[in-house]
Amino acid sequence: MDAISIWVLVTGVGAALGSMAALGHPLTVLASFLAAPITTLHPILAAGWVAGLVQAWVKKPTVSDLEDLPTSVMTVKGFWINPVSRILLVVIFANLGATIGVFVSSSWIASKVF
Repeated sequence: MDAISIWVLVTGVGAALGSMAALGHPLTVLASFLAAPITTLHPILAAGWVAGLVQAWVKKPTVSDLEDLPTSVMTVKGFWINPVSRILLVVIFANLGATIGVFVSSSWIASKVF
């Protein structure tokens, strides 16, 4: 039971922190926290995909956002302002946080077992 709780908390917090680092919506942060423990165990799913879908659902990008994408990504500030690139940042950071959570929780669980 300790191993399961460590896995759920560490991978969930890692993905949630990644979503927060990308300035994701609070529902996106919650979805990445809930999805990370399951998606890190499944080879086809990813926590960032779930977070990106929720972010796209909450903050729907428009056609003009897609048209502005080439000029928006020319600056670092533009990445954070454009809703389309923000979705991509949420996907990347949530996946990165979940991956770091896998390594941290795996080593933590291994230290408790051995």
